[in-house]
Amino acid sequence: MSYIKTQLYKVVNQNKQIRKFSKFMIRNWWKFRYQTACLSTKTDEKTFIFEAFQGRKYACSPKAIYEEMIRNKEYEGFSFLWIFREPENYLFLENNPNTKVIKFGSRDYYQAFAKAKYWVVNSRTRKCLLPKKNQVYIQTWHGTPLKRLGCDIMVEGNNIMSLKEMKEDYREEGRRVSYFLSPSSFYTEKISSAFDLRKDKKKIIELGYPRNDFLFKFQNDQVQNIREKLQIPKEKKVILYAPTFRDNQHTKDMGCKFQLGFDIERMYEMFNEDYVILFRTHYFVTSLFDFSQYKGFVYDVSEFDDINELYIISDLLITDYSSVFFDYANLKRPIIFFMYDFEEYKNSVRDFYLNIENLPGDIVKTEEELYHEIKRLENKFVYDERYQAFRETYNYLDGPDTSKKILKYILDKKRL
Repeated sequence: MSYIKTQLYKVVNQNKQIRKFSKFMIRNWWKFRYQTACLSTKTDEKTFIFEAFQGRKYACSPKAIYEEMIRNKEYEGFSFLWIFREPENYLFLENNPNTKVIKFGSRDYYQAFAKAKYWVVNSRTRKCLLPKKNQVYIQTWHGTPLKRLGCDIMVEGNNIMSLKEMKEDYREEGRRVSYFLSPSSFYTEKISSAFDLRKDKKKIIELGYPRNDFLFKFQNDQVQNIREKLQIPKEKKVILYAPTFRDNQHTKDMGCKFQLGFDIERMYEMFNEDYVILFRTHYFVTSLFDFSQYKGFVYDVSEFDDINELYIISDLLITDYSSVFFDYANLKRPIIFFMYDFEEYKNSVRDFYLNIENLPGDIVKTEEELYHEIKRLENKFVYDERYQAFRETYNYLDGPDTSKKILKYILDKKRL
């Protein structure tokens, strides 16, 4: 069945007219299912629905807010609905008697969104899901942006949709959202611009990022437990390589591809004795990598749910244009920016929101520079003024209790 689906997907995507018609039909079917659910389902004032990365993960700010609620007796009367593409992997959440796990795209999925008073989502979800007037849609998003987003992108570097289509998608999302969450004035400015909310900044709750609460509260035994779960040798240091996707590397039949940017054999020869590498791709990336011959050195953790757990076991982060470094900087640990395609990305794909000279780590553009920087940081990392200034500019609202603050704001009946 999966083979047949794959072949049909290829045929549809290779013909523009068929692709356009099929998209129209599918979206209208989704719209019909949701509207039908809304007609037969009343909004429940004490129900929250959570979705992370379009149902792919149990992670990020939706997880942080949910876990704050199930810990706090103040929210004992609430019910919680979680959306997953593979719900069978998350049935452990139903150990909490007030929590139900629901399959993405199912009949129950549409009824759940029709029922829940509060939606907590960290990525754009299906367009047909328009909240009713008595519902509250909290868009947490999934990181402070380095690269330009939505209405701020100025170049036609996206292979998935046109620039016009992309901007309209972000405007639509901005219109249907009740609140965006923000960890800084910088974020507020950029997310308002990206979603065309300059005239509606009341939608921004500038209190911090719930997903980073964990980075201020984790314990050493949690670090050891995660290392043991991944079977990382005690004597090895950990490098987390977490790059983002490239809009211009998306193909209609294969999805979003990715290139490592360095020779894995060379990396193995140079660092195998002292390090392991955790390789974490963006959830859009469909490329499959065979690291079997580097077992014990490269760990593919792309399917690992919560990247926060990877942050706390990592001694060094290597990234490119991903937003992961904003969060990781809360740990005050070394970061390398491996931007091997810098000119192309800046000029032909996204461009950036901030001056890259202010990043909390050095930029390297070649393999040799990358290897040299890893070796240099082994003994010479300093949490310097540049790093400190970065955190004071972009992370100053993060802390251990952001989820509490967000919930109090959202559920404040006096304000409502």
